[in-house]
Amino acid sequence: MIFTKLLNRLRFRLSAWIQPRMVYGFRRYDGVYLRRTRLSNLTRVEHAHRLDIGDNVYIGHFNFVDASGGLTIGEGCQITNYVSILTHSSHIAIRLYGRHYLDHRNHAGYLRKSSVIGRYSFIGPHSVLMPGTRLGKGSLVSAYSFVAAGDYPDYAVLAGNPAQVVGDTRTMDQEWLSAHPELMALYEEWDRD
Repeated sequence: MIFTKLLNRLRFRLSAWIQPRMVYGFRRYDGVYLRRTRLSNLTRVEHAHRLDIGDNVYIGHFNFVDASGGLTIGEGCQITNYVSILTHSSHIAIRLYGRHYLDHRNHAGYLRKSSVIGRYSFIGPHSVLMPGTRLGKGSLVSAYSFVAAGDYPDYAVLAGNPAQVVGDTRTMDQEWLSAHPELMALYEEWDRD
């Protein structure tokens, strides 16, 4: 325990001298090596053994990815910078227990829920996804959005605080697919899986 604390402090201090960079390849909890998945050296992933992540995922700089309650990130997702993806929340429990929070276990008000980010979704910078968020495939979360727990449909464009569905990514994609019809087969391939 003491060694772990010292190691974490050392990592924190050294990170100030380390420049952000993308690390190619990620070994998932089950030993599968995802060679096309890219993760910043300055993103924090907690409870990686509860993270089910697909290949070809990009997770940028300065993110907090909490998988303690179970987290699925589908193939091809892009998570930009300064994003928090949460699967637990203790803020209600801390208010209920006050300074006695650490003296108790199994707290009332402590929330733990799994979250899902569907395949080929995009999470904009400075967004927060709360525990129990379930994004459908092809979704887009606009920058600075606060996404409350709930189920969101495939291809949803979410924006705001709290985030609301404000559009459909297929509308945006149609312009590109019309201009590049040769891409339609590739688009339909991931869409039907």
